[in-house]
Amino acid sequence: MMAAILFVTFIALIFLSVPIAFSLGLSSLVYIWIADIPLNVIPQKMFGGINSFTLLCIPGFILAGNLMNAGGITERIIDFANKLVGHIRGGLGLSNVGASMGFAGITGTALADTASIGSVMIPAMKKEGYDAPFSVAVTSSSSTIGPIIPPSLPMIILGTLATVSIGDLFIAGTIPGLLLGLSLMAVTYIISKKNNYPKGERQKFSVIAKSFFGAFWALMMTVIILFGILSGYFTPTEASIVAVVYALLVGLFIYRDLKLHMLPKILLDSMVSTAGILVLVGMANLFGWILVSEQIPQLVADSILAISENPIIVILLLNVLLLFVGTFMETIAALVILFPVLLPVAMEIGMDPIQFGVLMVLNLMIGLSTPPVGVCLFVASSIGKVSLGQASKALLPFLGVSLLVLLAVSFIPSITLYLPSLFD
Repeated sequence: MMAAILFVTFIALIFLSVPIAFSLGLSSLVYIWIADIPLNVIPQKMFGGINSFTLLCIPGFILAGNLMNAGGITERIIDFANKLVGHIRGGLGLSNVGASMGFAGITGTALADTASIGSVMIPAMKKEGYDAPFSVAVTSSSSTIGPIIPPSLPMIILGTLATVSIGDLFIAGTIPGLLLGLSLMAVTYIISKKNNYPKGERQKFSVIAKSFFGAFWALMMTVIILFGILSGYFTPTEASIVAVVYALLVGLFIYRDLKLHMLPKILLDSMVSTAGILVLVGMANLFGWILVSEQIPQLVADSILAISENPIIVILLLNVLLLFVGTFMETIAALVILFPVLLPVAMEIGMDPIQFGVLMVLNLMIGLSTPPVGVCLFVASSIGKVSLGQASKALLPFLGVSLLVLLAVSFIPSITLYLPSLFD
């Protein structure tokens, strides 16, 4: 009965468009008030959720990403991708996906990818003769690569929740991220060929090389972070500070697009983003504590396994649930609430926590671009000035290939576990 009150209140607030963090907090408050639990449990559980050394890397990576963006990184990555594949039919669309793959190592968030790359690429594609819905679909679907290829804020949250190596989670996402990017490129090329979309001129090797060296310093951030964590030179939190120093040096002295007068605004934006994430984590931890108190994780595990103990069926059920949740719930909140609930189910059928972590993030990312309320699709549609219906129709081939990659990650463990095994 009490659990029902919690869920009904939470769902009602979501439908009233209350921000997810406040929906979690208010529904938890209603439960605590009705259950006559002392109110001091609220700050205790919220603080307990964010009192983690590992979570200190979140402001660092956010600040590093903002510094790189202000330093002209977006344009350089797009330029390199366009010089490399722009001569192929549908080259701008391929550049869009390629830029997302490169940009993924900077921000680690899908929405940042959609907004920054979309604001440049969608108008450019429309100007060159690409259909607006197609341009929106390419941008929205490719933005899901961001939190798969390291560094990734959702992977940091998972590492904290499951006490597994964040470095292993980072590198486990590399092959799935590349596989997703190449698959989306294949769909983009096929559709471009069918619709006879334009292509640019083949660039000389010297031009491509010059463009590569322009983007080199930005792309190296991912290499430095991964190498440093996996080699044991620094922790993920220390890696985030290294990334900030690196971004400052590159922006101020190499690219020289970053100016000192821009730093106060960048710091303020980073603080606001960090505060929003940590409030969300704290509220979700309070909500999750209530779920554990009501034995919801055990109930969910028993319910799923009661349907079938066949690993194939269980994995499909988990995917359907996570895809559905990803269409309307903020990614970090979904991870904090559902990962501890669903991990026992995954482990019961023999799935490694690292594989399940990547699987969960991939599911939730696909959900961000899935109608009717996928936030990345909504943002891209707004930039492209097309209706959600038009964008959703154009998205279907990209959604189909994303689901195929999801199935591959679900049923072929080596896709996620091979690279981490090399560093054991």
